[in-house]
Amino acid sequence: MGAVQIVTASIALAITLVAVVLVTRTVLRMSRVVRLGAPDPTRGDAKGTRTATMFRETLGHTRMLKWTLVGAAHWFVMIGFITLSTLVLQAYFEVFDPHAHLPIIGGWTVFGLFTEIISVLGIPAIVILIAIRLKNRPTADPARKSRFAGSTMWQGYFVEWIIVAVLVCGMLIRGIAAAEGRLGYPVWAAPVSHALGAILPASATLLSIVAMIKIIISMTWAIVISQNITMGVAWHRFTAFPNVFFKRNPTGEPALGALRPMMSDGKPLDFEQADPEKDTFGVSQVENFTWKGMLDFTTCTECGRCQSQCPAWNTGKPLSPKLLIMSLRDHAYAKAPYLLAGGGKDMMGEEKATPEQLAGVPAEALAEAGRPLVGDASMNGVIDPDVLWSCTMCGACVEQCPVDIEHIDHIVDMRRYQVLIESSFPSEAGVMLRNLENKGNPWGQNPNEREDWTKGLDFEVPKVSAGGSLDPDTEYLFWVGCAGALEDRAKKVTRAVAELLHTAGVKYAILGNGETCTGDPARRIGNEFVFQMLAQQNVETINTAFGDRPSKKIISTCAHCFNTLGNEYGQLGGDYEVIHHTQLLSQLVADGQLTPIQPLDATITYHDPCYLGRHNRVFAEPREVLGSLPGTQYTEMPRFAERSFCCGAGGARMYMEERIGKRINVERTEEALTTKPDIIAIGCPFCLTMLSDGVTSKKSSGDAPEGVEVLDVSQVLLRSVKAPATVGAPADSTEAPTATGAPASAGESGGAETTTEP
Repeated sequence: MGAVQIVTASIALAITLVAVVLVTRTVLRMSRVVRLGAPDPTRGDAKGTRTATMFRETLGHTRMLKWTLVGAAHWFVMIGFITLSTLVLQAYFEVFDPHAHLPIIGGWTVFGLFTEIISVLGIPAIVILIAIRLKNRPTADPARKSRFAGSTMWQGYFVEWIIVAVLVCGMLIRGIAAAEGRLGYPVWAAPVSHALGAILPASATLLSIVAMIKIIISMTWAIVISQNITMGVAWHRFTAFPNVFFKRNPTGEPALGALRPMMSDGKPLDFEQADPEKDTFGVSQVENFTWKGMLDFTTCTECGRCQSQCPAWNTGKPLSPKLLIMSLRDHAYAKAPYLLAGGGKDMMGEEKATPEQLAGVPAEALAEAGRPLVGDASMNGVIDPDVLWSCTMCGACVEQCPVDIEHIDHIVDMRRYQVLIESSFPSEAGVMLRNLENKGNPWGQNPNEREDWTKGLDFEVPKVSAGGSLDPDTEYLFWVGCAGALEDRAKKVTRAVAELLHTAGVKYAILGNGETCTGDPARRIGNEFVFQMLAQQNVETINTAFGDRPSKKIISTCAHCFNTLGNEYGQLGGDYEVIHHTQLLSQLVADGQLTPIQPLDATITYHDPCYLGRHNRVFAEPREVLGSLPGTQYTEMPRFAERSFCCGAGGARMYMEERIGKRINVERTEEALTTKPDIIAIGCPFCLTMLSDGVTSKKSSGDAPEGVEVLDVSQVLLRSVKAPATVGAPADSTEAPTATGAPASAGESGGAETTTEP
């Protein structure tokens, strides 16, 4: 070994030793911080399925490829990081002996071909990612338009340019080796390396020096990230794998649909036996999040895909899912020395650690421990209340996150503590919760009015008697829901569905006044107690209605009822096959039981309800119904299906005023109007209210044609199924007055409606 090799090897080994020590220390600390989280025994089942999901999502890049160019470029960079780390290892051989190869695989032609492809394509791939970051960098004026707004930009630039440098060094090493005739791979397996060899000097000394530089660059990267434990853009290369492995659904679906039950010490909380002095009611301190939550925070890459899709952020509100996760991450790691020393508060707010235990804790960590998790600027809170209450729980953040962070679950857990323990929530929500408890519906209307929508129909709507069961020949229980039974616009949808089912000869029945709210708004605002109270009552009623039937089929016209009945009631003993009305109508049209015959001469666009589409993957059936209508032209909005933009009513926002930024329903309405529709079709009463009010607002300002209507898919279908002379409500029909106590956020028009009877 020559003098140059002695120097290069010594430098490489020295910086490697420093890097290994620092990285090991940081990894151990990171592991301890993640383990500070509450237990969650639900994450370790189905290990084989979880492993397959992890490899499919990571190596297959199934989430990243939703952003095609970025996903493809990132795949080459990721695969390059994994496979070309073997070439970093080879560099250690080369600083000792410039002609050395990796044992076993080093001279294998297949290995040479694969590393050549990845090395060559990795350079333009990382250049593309750099260009995208630069193009989308936040600026002073339109900063919110950038998905990188709020991200730690230097960290992204640092990681990307380190990758460029390592790839370039790798190609130089291969080129120099080719110049010396010692590359070991034929020209067809390493054409670029051989081309470089034609212009690079044949110098063993230079090869060792470049190998040393490559090691220095790689270890500098390791040292920098070891000193920045919250540098998610770097650490996600390692933490993404376990974060995907331990995701909520082993088979790979994102954490959408059902909310997780309220947990305490790793078990679902039983309110009948709960002890406020021992059990946790939601999350009041960062350590109350589960260890998976801590891993979520650690894994955030700050890519901003969640932020770019968030309806709150896009309409000027303070919530950014990315910034929320970053704030929780930074707080957790800043507070960690205090927690690792035994610090923490019990359920009564008393300090658990002795002064002796906390004696060595840095002042910064003690100060961080004193911050409330939720609090405004005057309280120095980690999460501002306006951030917490801006969320519509549309699921766009969870859908888009490439590393499976479960934003909604974390937001709901914080809401639960604020509602159940602190009684701190928007005042309008308090009215809604009292109405649910006292009247069984969010508007506080008389529950005996739930059957009024049936008045004036020219056929009888079958009903299950109180405490009774369905007739043997009845196939479906029609769950009408609060809006469908009590809100004027939604009642028209209920009537339209009933007419279509009657026309098709479908055997169904309703519970009538036996229904009560499913509890969706209570659960999503954080009041798990009211949710369980309502849900248990409904489960008992529904189970009685179905008796001992093996098949329990429910039709729902409300996307929120559809989600709650189908995905969450199973947690309380209610296992049902819930069908959205657009799914059933699509099947009835396909089977010829309903035949659209009347041309509508209309341009139609469809708005995907979040809890029907993104949360439950029902995209095709509503479009199939609309596509079957003669005399119509269908146009798609720019944001649709998985990327559909929320109407603004979810997460109990239906019952809270929008005081910050632009109204979400107006933003979505403006997007719908760009398609120049005659009809904006929807599949949820929440969306019907929000978009109807959005259209009314736009009409009043002269920004929308007077003829534009917002109609449910069933109403549009009924117009085509019925003969023109019979379109409309029967002459003797009556409508109940508009619901009193209508949600303040329904729109500036105060609930004026734009729909007409189909």
